[in-house]
Amino acid sequence: MAATRGVLCTARFSGDVDPLMERFNASIGFDKVFWDVDLKGSIAYAKASPTLTAEEKTQIVAGLEQVRAEWAAGTFELKPGDEDIHTANERRLTELIGPNGGKLHTGRSRNDQVATDVRMWMRLEVWKITLDLLGLIEAMANMGETHVDLLTAGVTHLQPAQPVRFSHWLNSHAAALLRDAQRLQDLVPRLNTMPLGCGALAGHAFGLEREPLAADLHFDGVTMNSIDTVCDRDFVAEFLSVSSLMMAHISQFAEDVILLNWRKSVSLADAYSTGSSLMPQKKNPDALELLRGKAGRVIGHATGFLCTLKGLPRSYNKDLQEDKEPLFDTVDTVTSCLQIATGVVVTMVPCAEPLAAQLVPEMLATDLAEYLVRKGVPFRETHHISGAAVKLSEDQGVTLSDLTLEQLKNIHELFEEDVLVVLKDYGASVERKDSIGGTSKRQVLATVGKLRAYISSVRDNPPPYVVEAEKDSAAAEEPAAKRAKK
Repeated sequence: MAATRGVLCTARFSGDVDPLMERFNASIGFDKVFWDVDLKGSIAYAKASPTLTAEEKTQIVAGLEQVRAEWAAGTFELKPGDEDIHTANERRLTELIGPNGGKLHTGRSRNDQVATDVRMWMRLEVWKITLDLLGLIEAMANMGETHVDLLTAGVTHLQPAQPVRFSHWLNSHAAALLRDAQRLQDLVPRLNTMPLGCGALAGHAFGLEREPLAADLHFDGVTMNSIDTVCDRDFVAEFLSVSSLMMAHISQFAEDVILLNWRKSVSLADAYSTGSSLMPQKKNPDALELLRGKAGRVIGHATGFLCTLKGLPRSYNKDLQEDKEPLFDTVDTVTSCLQIATGVVVTMVPCAEPLAAQLVPEMLATDLAEYLVRKGVPFRETHHISGAAVKLSEDQGVTLSDLTLEQLKNIHELFEEDVLVVLKDYGASVERKDSIGGTSKRQVLATVGKLRAYISSVRDNPPPYVVEAEKDSAAAEEPAAKRAKK
């Protein structure tokens, strides 16, 4: 049976739609998540409309508020022909108030309407993700401060390199995630620009004042070119790209912790581990493995959407409908991954003895070279001298710290008795790295302070659209709480 065309059909079409085409074309199955922002945008548009009378504005706004109440109560009924959230809301508005509902769409296109909806929805989701990300960074900072005295091996190429504080390693991951938080904040000005009023592609024909409308909807400004506006999905691609890099960092953290757990250097909580169906002794770091695996999923969404964009001519094309599902899945995946990663960190316990056991004297070879630098020997020469000492210890079958003063003096005459302490004192080695960003206790705690300062600077300054959304949420919960008491 053929399907009838929806509310936005024109007399251009005389035939019905193939049911398969209707399902293929429809987006209501996933874009209904926009119901609230779509209605908020329509209410603001109605109030700003230069073509509606004051009475019509009042009638339309009241109708839209009623539609909004139905969605909020879970009583809104989707019907055949509701191709997308815009047509569904307008269809219901017209049912409620009659033909004047059709006046709302004057000068507006679904092209600028959907672009507005996506931006309004995304900016709230970006804020939520930012808060979750800050929560993960804060958990790392807290653990770093608590365990600041633990020393372990810093590695390059998965080989022992130099001694560091466990907290310095943890801060290294927090630093990467901090950049991700900054990137999320950086994309907001480009995201929070209003498309509404650009029509299908050529602009608004009735003199709509776009800037006051943008201010009413808490946008930072308006888009500058109507053709570009309706086909611009850079903000989606940018978010997917930022999310991909964030997930790469989460994956790297997960891999590091998996290796530390394998060496018994950290203990993972049962809440984030699973067992084996065959081997009773197994405690697998499945949460971390899934974090690592889901990075590929998010990266795939970013890559796939860029492939969708790359061949599109100006201006709007239906291909752009394919932004929603990768966007929604990325938001869901990143959100769950950040929350799981935070849980892993909060419940993870570093194990002092296994961490310390990874410290080996050869990691102090650079300190040996720097000992002679402090006596005036050029570093390139001391590097060679220290390498000779390492080679001697290997030839003798002993560790670097087992070499005698006599053996060291045979390599270079400026070695004195105190050099033997240098080859055994990991703590002194760590404390000498006291420049900004180093692994000394002072610098590690300074980094923790910087992380917390950034977290506070973002958390304490929510944008206006977030404040409004929180007020709306509180207002919606208040009647529900009263009903529950009755």
